Amino acid sequence: MDSSPSSLSPLQVNPSTGEPYLQLPSPHESIIITPPRLSDAPSVLHHMKDPAVNKWLSGPPQPYMEHHATGFLSSVKAVCDDALKEIAENEASAAEKPFLLGTCPVRTLREVKPDGTDVMLGDVGLLRCGFPDVQDDAERKRLAEENQSRPVGDPKIVWCFGDYLGSSHHGRGIMSAAVATIITKWMVPRMGARLIRVEAFKGNGGSVRVFEKNGFVLEETVDFEKVISSGQKVTGMHVLWWRRS
Repeated sequence: MDSSPSSLSPLQVNPSTGEPYLQLPSPHESIIITPPRLSDAPSVLHHMKDPAVNKWLSGPPQPYMEHHATGFLSSVKAVCDDALKEIAENEASAAEKPFLLGTCPVRTLREVKPDGTDVMLGDVGLLRCGFPDVQDDAERKRLAEENQSRPVGDPKIVWCFGDYLGSSHHGRGIMSAAVATIITKWMVPRMGARLIRVEAFKGNGGSVRVFEKNGFVLEETVDFEKVISSGQKVTGMHVLWWRRS
């Protein structure tokens, strides 16, 4: 693997495939974050059918089918491809002063094996916060629309993570390291991020710990009752914030 041109910095580029990536720090050097691939569909399907993974996810439909995986990958791949295209189109000016982007072009967690092959482990995506804990529909819509309307680079944009990790790799600190890498290597220098807000259902202590390890502060717990797509009944949502002065 090789270092990247300045326009892609801090991404590195695999010299064999041309695929950009971020590498996690020690002791997780074998884990990289790359753009999604359409060939990831069987792995996504496997993870989304795992109760240890889908238990706390409200978005993916259940039962999760192959067309759900291919549709998801097509959607997120298009966003990542557009970001890489924007970087390429601005390469000349970026050499002097890196410009801010509205997303991250890498999001898929992979474990690189000694023979150079890799295994898809999960996903760590970025989006503008939709304030799902806000129970008043009109207020939630207002907050989300206001957040979506802010221009790229606006320090008032509230970002959010949507993430999961295959159960075979739970408890190793991988997601904590991935979140730290995305924030410090990409969100701050390449997106100008200053505000990140994440939500975790009550009972999902693992997710709360991932973000608390990265400096997020649990500021509120909203009580409500809801049955999410996995069939899990939830009784509320923790709200955590990260702020950069």
